[in-house]
Amino acid sequence: MTRAPIAHTLEAPRDTRGRPLNDLRISVIDRCNFRCPYCMPEDEYAHDHVFLAKQDRLRFEEIERIARAFAALGVRKLRLTGGEPLLRRDLPELVRMLARIPGIEDIALTTNGVLLPRHAEALREAGLERLTISVDSLDAGTYRHLSGGRGEVDEVLAGIAAAERAGFARLKLNCVVMRGINDAQATDLVERFRGSGHIVRFIEYMDVGTVNRWRRDLVVPSAELKARIEARWPLVPLDPNYRGEVAQRYAFADGAGEIGFISSVSQPFCGDCSRARLSADGKLYTCLFAQSGYDLRGPLRAGLDDTDLVALVAECWRQRGDRYSERRAELAAGGRDRVEMYTIGG
Repeated sequence: MTRAPIAHTLEAPRDTRGRPLNDLRISVIDRCNFRCPYCMPEDEYAHDHVFLAKQDRLRFEEIERIARAFAALGVRKLRLTGGEPLLRRDLPELVRMLARIPGIEDIALTTNGVLLPRHAEALREAGLERLTISVDSLDAGTYRHLSGGRGEVDEVLAGIAAAERAGFARLKLNCVVMRGINDAQATDLVERFRGSGHIVRFIEYMDVGTVNRWRRDLVVPSAELKARIEARWPLVPLDPNYRGEVAQRYAFADGAGEIGFISSVSQPFCGDCSRARLSADGKLYTCLFAQSGYDLRGPLRAGLDDTDLVALVAECWRQRGDRYSERRAELAAGGRDRVEMYTIGG
């Protein structure tokens, strides 16, 4: 049965820097079937590494309650992440639950794509509107390396085809770019998907978490990569779709679609960041580079009602002052630990 909207008298919160709360990213599981070196490198996670037990993960009903609280505060967009979210059993049922929440206008999912042939149709039928798929290279050897030896490029291409058949007509295809590893292959991705209706987005290699051994010399600034691409296919800048959009958008001058660049290292966009992140164990993080989060699972399981849940989320956001990317040099110099990306998604 559909629940009524949460009644509350709170105004939509703004953080200490005046930033609104617009988006919630929900990690449904901390497990992944890949071991990408920029997120969860194989040599940092032994085969007996202990991930969250089932009882420690948020149940679907708890995720729905939290999402309703965020919707009551003005959030209209939800994104499901992981780990690899398609490893979470019965995920289409969660999508169906979230799609019924009053005020939620957009539900998206980020995935490595290799399980989409099994799940794309059910997710679409449940109400999933958009898909973002990680495609770090079209070269078989490079793709295998960047998946930690656990993925094949043909599998992700099959996932893209399955998504297309299910009706996902405009995919976002994300590529994390690392100098000397896959940067020389960026134009291959552009050439493959130009004119397809899909949007390739290049992401600067970021210092998320503490285990990916980030080095600045491995970062390819978006401006450098854009120049390489533009030398072959002229580009025209596009306006953002909405305030706080993380990708800088460009259209191909010949009308063959668009590409995007996410430049957290070289061009920080903290000033417009309006995203909150919920981990699989129920912690609310107000920054991708946060050191710690606010526990929501404990109060929920202790009997917190919906009105007080809304108030708790609002207060967490009002205390927010994060701007890590703008202060990277200062904060990184102190050896500061950060939450791992596989815990809260990208």
